[in-house]
Amino acid sequence: MADSLTFEEAMVQLEDIVRKLEEGDVPLEEAISIYKQGMELSKLLHGKLKNVEEQLAKIMSEVGEEQDFEIREEE
Repeated sequence: MADSLTFEEAMVQLEDIVRKLEEGDVPLEEAISIYKQGMELSKLLHGKLKNVEEQLAKIMSEVGEEQDFEIREEE
């Protein structure tokens, strides 16, 4: 379905689905179909976020070596 969608495009589609379902004017069969589409978009978005998170978890050192990225809290 949507593997070719950008994160932003998928998010807009998911927001539209949520809006339609919240309005409650959708016949049951259509609501189920829309819900399934929303779940697929949700999985896609989760996968894209997970991929970005993994990329951000590593940073390159000055000599080109990967290092784990750590967030240090201020004391």
